[in-house]
Amino acid sequence: MSSAITATREQVGRAHTHARRRRHHSFGFWAATVAFLANMGFSAVPTPLYVLYQQRDHFSTIMLTVVYAVYAVGVIASLFFGGHVSDWVGRKWVFVPALLVNVVSALIFLSAPSLPGLLVARIISGISIGLTTATATAYLAELHLGASGGEGGSPRRAQVVATAANLGGIGVGPLVSGVLAQYAPGPLRLPYILFGAVLFVLAVLVAVAPETADRPVPAPRYRPQRVAVPGHARRMFIAATAAGMAAFAVYGVFNSLAPTFLAGTMHQSSHAVAGAVAFIAFAAGAVAQIAMGRADWHRTLRVGPLILIPGLALLAGGMWLPSLTMFVIGGLISGAGGGLAFRGALTAAGSSAPPESRAEVLAGFFLGAYIGLSVPVMGLGIATQYVAARTVMLVFVVVVAIAVVLSTRVVSAEHARSEMPVRHE
Repeated sequence: MSSAITATREQVGRAHTHARRRRHHSFGFWAATVAFLANMGFSAVPTPLYVLYQQRDHFSTIMLTVVYAVYAVGVIASLFFGGHVSDWVGRKWVFVPALLVNVVSALIFLSAPSLPGLLVARIISGISIGLTTATATAYLAELHLGASGGEGGSPRRAQVVATAANLGGIGVGPLVSGVLAQYAPGPLRLPYILFGAVLFVLAVLVAVAPETADRPVPAPRYRPQRVAVPGHARRMFIAATAAGMAAFAVYGVFNSLAPTFLAGTMHQSSHAVAGAVAFIAFAAGAVAQIAMGRADWHRTLRVGPLILIPGLALLAGGMWLPSLTMFVIGGLISGAGGGLAFRGALTAAGSSAPPESRAEVLAGFFLGAYIGLSVPVMGLGIATQYVAARTVMLVFVVVVAIAVVLSTRVVSAEHARSEMPVRHE
């Protein structure tokens, strides 16, 4: 009898321990989710504020695009020097410092109100985001597994949440800063104070969440992330990367020049509207990816351009009429199409290489994507100094549409060719 009672007590104790572990992982999952969203949101806080910076510091649209583009420099550098390190040292040991790095960025925005301060703050913010994206995505997947008791279950929930936090966060940032800039005092200070404080609190919450990554023993020697593409996959990889670059170029416009276009071409100077337009584009991309989460990459890559191109046409039409309503609808549709095109291109690039070299292939893909996020925007900024913004936007729309159509066709053709059975004579 006593042994039976002891066994029962042990079972109850194990059940309680198991339940506490699941609750701990569930807490960590939601803390990491909000932290991921807030950190991505902080990266886009300056979007509706760029017009105010131009007015305060009297710099040109070209310099505005430089301030925006140096962010991509920070992202690319941290992706290749630190984006993969969480596999070796643990998720929290990368994610928590990444959150604190953006707190430092917020302090620089506040303490160095000048063009050099903007440039440094944007680079540091890019470093934080490069450390965050892959680490937070992997962390959420592992926390979700722990919260489910290690019993598996569909990983779709973690994937959906990570997508919403990533793209949705980039939309939330300008929405919040735009509303604050329009209706609250200190438009160039309050958004950074708010996000800096929130990120600090979230860093503490993530620090007490469970660690999920097992450190390899012995620890591997540090090396930067390699970029390598197998020879047989290069044509498909290049085409998929071109599609990803085109999709990111569209998002780059919403994250940088859209408020300037709204103020200059449509005479819409509301910071809240500028932030809302950016939010609509990124939120549409997140919702579209979630809605087609079960579709394979072939279908996603086919549907993306079919939505993106009409959206781009409405964007250009909204600037030519001008019509704010058409521009906003164009932003919503092109944001959705861009999100699908990017996701399909990313998955296609990953599928073009064997598992042992997939990380290197995806590193190359993201390098191209972030070049697409920055270089076209800089070109647009330079072009608007010599040509009307609506004409520049029309050319941009045409180039992006052609790039997306051609690149997705090449990806489909290369995939079909690789699937053809080998003929033996």
